Amino acid sequence: MLKQDQPLIFELTKEGRVGYSLPELDIPEVELSELIPSDYIRDTEPELPELSELDIMRHYTALSKKNHGIDSGFYPLGSCTMKYNPKINENVARYNGFAHLHPLQEEEGAQGALELLFDLQEHLKEITGMDEVTLQPAAGAHGEWTGLMMIRAYHEANGDTKRTKVIVPDSAHGTNPASATVAGFETITVKSDENGLVDLDDLKRVVGDDTAALMLTNPNTLGLFEENILEMAEIIHSAGGKLYYDGANLNAVLSKARPGDMGFDVVHLNLHKTFTGPHGGGGPGSGPVGVKADLIQYLPKPLLVKKDDKYTFDYDRPQSIGRVKPYYGNFGINVRAYTYIRSMGPDGLKAVTENAVINANYMMRRLAPHFDLPYDRHCKHEFVISGKRQKKLGVRTLDIAKRLLDFGYHPPTIYFPLNVEECMMIEPTETESKETLDAFIDAMIQIAKEAEETPEVVQEAPHTTIVSRMDETTAARKPILSYKKEI
Repeated sequence: MLKQDQPLIFELTKEGRVGYSLPELDIPEVELSELIPSDYIRDTEPELPELSELDIMRHYTALSKKNHGIDSGFYPLGSCTMKYNPKINENVARYNGFAHLHPLQEEEGAQGALELLFDLQEHLKEITGMDEVTLQPAAGAHGEWTGLMMIRAYHEANGDTKRTKVIVPDSAHGTNPASATVAGFETITVKSDENGLVDLDDLKRVVGDDTAALMLTNPNTLGLFEENILEMAEIIHSAGGKLYYDGANLNAVLSKARPGDMGFDVVHLNLHKTFTGPHGGGGPGSGPVGVKADLIQYLPKPLLVKKDDKYTFDYDRPQSIGRVKPYYGNFGINVRAYTYIRSMGPDGLKAVTENAVINANYMMRRLAPHFDLPYDRHCKHEFVISGKRQKKLGVRTLDIAKRLLDFGYHPPTIYFPLNVEECMMIEPTETESKETLDAFIDAMIQIAKEAEETPEVVQEAPHTTIVSRMDETTAARKPILSYKKEI
């Protein structure tokens, strides 16, 4: 339900007001029908609001203040790594030579930009322990699909067409089985053991000569490090499969451990997560993919390379899976990631891991007395608690998440991973202060107390937001996606 504290923009309209100014037309006028088929030309003017520029600016500025972002508040969205986006990144990305460079600029006139991208590839190779990197993929899931297509091309080139199955843990990100399916594979689920790690016995049971790959993130979605990773790699490789690394949780191991050293053959990175590119609202993203030597020939083309002290795109790649994105990746996010890596340096990236892990363990231990802790062990960058205790009092995890909105916090990820009942997955990241963590913890403790003493306060939340409690079923099945004038 919308609390109407601000008129909608369509209700502010006053006939004759104009919110734009355009220069006089200095090219010959052309009949619209000469450019657009008549079937696509509307007969009546659209009913758009008539407003001054000032009215429009105030309206959208007011709306922006109602949005929650990392610059306005704590955003502990587990598995999404919503950490601060340094403003130096934004400044560098806006340099004229970067921001105004046309994507079709010839290579000779874009050597500076190409050098940055090539240098970024080299940094990512070192960080991940991979032998080559492509910056083409536009986001994490796109990187997953790209990596899986290379694995598929590798098996097909070896005449191993029976490898049609990709193994995915029951705690995996939902994009893993989705990407495998889109890439033409069948997904097989492997169970977690009592410690929240991949069950090695179950892994051995499902691995066979039809296994194309195992998709895994380390630490896993529960925030736990897969301590048997070397044995898992041996199991997969002995069966002829490949090991794929989902880079969503790389923030937990930067400069401490490398996927390539763990036995992974392919890795995708989320530059918009680990390397501080802004990604609220679904974008923009960047999902570079790194591979070991035996997969380099299948990388998307063109591949950015250095020849004779010049940077150029190599299109002569007959076994490539082809181009996966127009031009060469999301350049603006790549510039931001490069700036972050260069400004942090190896010691700074190591400190990221250390602080992220300390923050997560601190929060987990302080919240443990008030919520169920399904895996009572040290976590990495994120952790999982359960609202089972509160559910017995009639307060669901969904209610807790909505109540957090009243305290000015974005809720953590809820009901994921699916193998933890009433799950809350919390990732504080390394950029939050102890004061911020304590304030969030205090809010969670207060909500736990409310669940015991005044559960209706939580059940009816949120109370202070512009949009109050909605009917989730109706909102999902019958969403109102456009303005409808009331008559």
